[in-house]
Amino acid sequence: MAVIEELLRSEEDGTISFGNHTLQSKAKREDFEHCGDIYKVKTFRTMTKLEKNGMFAYESVPGTSVLKFSETADGVSFVAEGSEDAQITLELSENTEYEVFINEKSIGKMKTGMSGKLNLSVELAEAGEVSVRLTR
Repeated sequence: MAVIEELLRSEEDGTISFGNHTLQSKAKREDFEHCGDIYKVKTFRTMTKLEKNGMFAYESVPGTSVLKFSETADGVSFVAEGSEDAQITLELSENTEYEVFINEKSIGKMKTGMSGKLNLSVELAEAGEVSVRLTR
């Protein structure tokens, strides 16, 4: 499995990768600029959290390593890696329905509330990594 040794990095395709689920103690990286936005990540074995422009964007419990994280007007996509099943919370548009795909298979539709938050679980213990895509 690939971890993000630098905690947060820009990828050549315009996405970002962040987190390191193998760390035994907390680590963070702040003031990381990518495409005009400022990111902050806190990560370790039990939790990974990403903020964009001072606002919540992503959190997993336990921690994950996230590759090719991309946000568009139509949704979000990324690959999550970890050694245990994880609960992921994303900040999306409020009161919006999204179709959720895990490894390109639809698991159904979910709707955000007034907060815009959406929670989902991913099974990483056996797989090691899964691709996640949410579309409006």
